[in-house]
Amino acid sequence: MIAILGTGKMGEALLSGLLRAGFEPAEILATVRRPERALALRETYGVRTVSNIEAAKSADTLVLAVKPQDMGALLAEIAPYVPADRLVITAAAGITTAFVEQRLGVEAPVVRVMSNTPIRFDEAMSCVSAGSHAGEEHLRRTEDLLNPVGKVLRIPESQQDAATALSGSGPAYFFYLVEAMVDAGILLGMPRASALDMVTQSIVGAAVMLRDSGEHPVILREAVTSPGGTTIAAIAELERHSVRAAFLAAIEAARDRGRELASG
Repeated sequence: MIAILGTGKMGEALLSGLLRAGFEPAEILATVRRPERALALRETYGVRTVSNIEAAKSADTLVLAVKPQDMGALLAEIAPYVPADRLVITAAAGITTAFVEQRLGVEAPVVRVMSNTPIRFDEAMSCVSAGSHAGEEHLRRTEDLLNPVGKVLRIPESQQDAATALSGSGPAYFFYLVEAMVDAGILLGMPRASALDMVTQSIVGAAVMLRDSGEHPVILREAVTSPGGTTIAAIAELERHSVRAAFLAAIEAARDRGRELASG
């Protein structure tokens, strides 16, 4: 039995992914704050919605998917009901395994996960790290939950805040870029729908090339960048406006904000 505590957008995305992967609705519990949200989950997915305490008592695996600022209160609520053999997966930005372990008060195996919104389409990037009481078995169980909804990468927990900023928030950066490119197309006289089609397919095609070719992104970019051509003219403008430096600063800011949220 798997329980998702805090079934918001990411929790619901994981829930739907588990069902697509072959889990039965009867194998999944969900917790939410609002009765209307609970009703919507039951009607849409057929899962049972329960209290946090009932979930902690009943499930073999607990996925803690509440917001970082709500994690302390959740752990205080469920700690008396979590035995030492319960696998606890924390999926909130900035929340360390030590934070969870300390508040549970038992030597439960804790695995930290950072995923992202493409989980809704089985294309998530999920980074997992083991806490001090989690071993190979617990990492594999976590990976088994996440593999059906995307790619899973094991990383040291010291890299999790960076992963949150890079891949956790990463889809938003691409949506922002697409928005800007579509606006540029409109500026050049292109209808919005056509510009969006062009940019969307370009970014999907580029992502598949990057994933499947095995080539470094510099090599792929240089293949498009002819001497004195249109692409190098565009690249020169991006460099003139310090776009690369802006991305470095933005992702560093996201990392810092994640730490702030976790600290309350």
